[in-house]
Amino acid sequence: MTMEGTIGVRPAAVGPPRGPRPAPPPPRRGRAPRRRDAGRLFAADLAAVAVLAAAAPAAAPAGPAVLALLTGLNAAAGLYRPPPAAAALDELPRLLGHAALAWCAAEILLGVAGSPAALLLLLAAQTVLSAAARALAHHLGRRAARARPRPALVVGTGRTARRVAAVLAQHPEYGMRPVGMVGPVPQRLPEASPLPVLTSPRDVSRAIVRNAVSDAVFTHPPEGSLLRLFHAHGCTVWLVAAEPSAAGPAAARGHLWGFACLRIAPPPGRRAARLAKRVLDVAVAAVALPVAAPLLALCALAVRLTDGPGVLFRQTRVGEDGRPFVMLKFRTLRPADGLEAATRWSIADDPRLTRTGRLLRRTSLDELPQLWNVLRGDMSLVGPRPERPHFVERFSRAHPGYADRHRMPAGLTGLAQVSGLRGNTSIEDRTRFDNLYIDTWSLWRDVQIMLRTTALCFRAGGG
Repeated sequence: MTMEGTIGVRPAAVGPPRGPRPAPPPPRRGRAPRRRDAGRLFAADLAAVAVLAAAAPAAAPAGPAVLALLTGLNAAAGLYRPPPAAAALDELPRLLGHAALAWCAAEILLGVAGSPAALLLLLAAQTVLSAAARALAHHLGRRAARARPRPALVVGTGRTARRVAAVLAQHPEYGMRPVGMVGPVPQRLPEASPLPVLTSPRDVSRAIVRNAVSDAVFTHPPEGSLLRLFHAHGCTVWLVAAEPSAAGPAAARGHLWGFACLRIAPPPGRRAARLAKRVLDVAVAAVALPVAAPLLALCALAVRLTDGPGVLFRQTRVGEDGRPFVMLKFRTLRPADGLEAATRWSIADDPRLTRTGRLLRRTSLDELPQLWNVLRGDMSLVGPRPERPHFVERFSRAHPGYADRHRMPAGLTGLAQVSGLRGNTSIEDRTRFDNLYIDTWSLWRDVQIMLRTTALCFRAGGG
C-alpha cells in the first residue's frame, strides 16, 4: 500500500462479547495524552521565562507576572491544545504577539526594561526562547505519538475517509491509529487491510469503550448526535477536509498529510458544569442519607417482617456512557430467577408485587437506597432513569435517540418522571423528555426537578 493508497473496510461491528463481563473503565480516555501535551508546552513556556530571568536579572521581578500573562494568552489561543504534527514556526507569530503584550504590560506596571531598546531586546529574547523550547516540546510529543499512537475512529466510509485512515495508519507521528470507521457500509468494498465499519451509535459506544478510543476524525461536517456521543465519551474530535477553507480559519487548523484539520471543541463550560452537578449530588446525598436513616430503617424493617429476608434488591443497570453498575432498591417484588429479573418488564399491577412493595412504589420510597449509588458516583440525583442491559439493547434498536440518554449520569429522578412518565409508559416519550433534559440542562433545572419530585412523593404519601 502506497502513501497515497486507501485503506479498506469490512462490515463488522466492534464490540465486546455479549453476556456478563466486568464493567469497563470510565471513559474520558482522550484527557491523559492531551494533558501531557499541555504539560510539555507549559513547561517550555516556563523554561523560556526562567532562562530569560536568569540572563537578565533586572527583568526577573516581572517573571511571574509575564508567565501568568503568557499562559493565559497562550491558553486562550489554543497553544496548549496543538493540532497534529504542530510546529513551533507555525506558532511564531502568535508567540511574538503574546510576548509583546506580556512584556509591555510588565513594563507599564513594573518598569523593568528602562528603555525601548531594552524592551525590544526582551521581546526578541522571549520569542526566540519560547520558540526553541516549544520546538523541543513538539519534537518530544511527536516521538511519544510515534511510539504509542492513540486509538481513533474515522467518521465516514467514502474515498476521503479511506485515504485519511490510510494516512493515519502510515504516519504515526500524527498520534492516531485507526481502529474502525463510522458510517454506512460502502457498496463496493476495497480488498486491502480492512477496518471494521460501525453503523449504529450503540456499536460506536461499544467500540470506544473496548478500544479506549481517544480521537474521532470526521471527514464531513459532524452530525449533532454523533458529535455529542464522542464528546460525552471524552474523545478529541477533529474535522478534516480536502479543501482547506472547509476546515475553518487557517490559524486554528493543522493538517494530516495535506488534509486540513481542525479541532472541534466540546460545548464551553461543560466540565465546570458537570463538576457543579457532582458537587450538588454529593452534598445532597451526604446530608439526605443520615437524615433519612430512620425512614430507611423503617422501610427495611417493614420489608423484612412482611416479605422475609432479602431486604435490598440489587440489579445491573446501564449508566453514563453505557457503563453497567449495580443499582440498589428495597425489594418490592417476590423473588424471581436471574433471567426473569433481567428481562421481564415491570408493570403497576405486577402479580409479583408484595403488599409492602406496593406502598413503597407508590411513595417512591423503594428508591431511597439509591442515595448510596449517588454518593458512590454510579448515579446522579437527577438524570434519565437507568434501565437493564436487555432493555437498553432492545430500546436502542427500536427508538432513535434512546442511546443518547446515556450522555449524562443516570438519575434517581428525572424530567420524564416528574412529567408523569413513570412505570409502564411510552418509551418514545420518555426518550424525548430525557434528551430534552440533557440538551437544556442547568443546575437550576436539577433543583426544580428535585423540588417537583419531593412534592410528588408527599402527594402520593398523602393519597
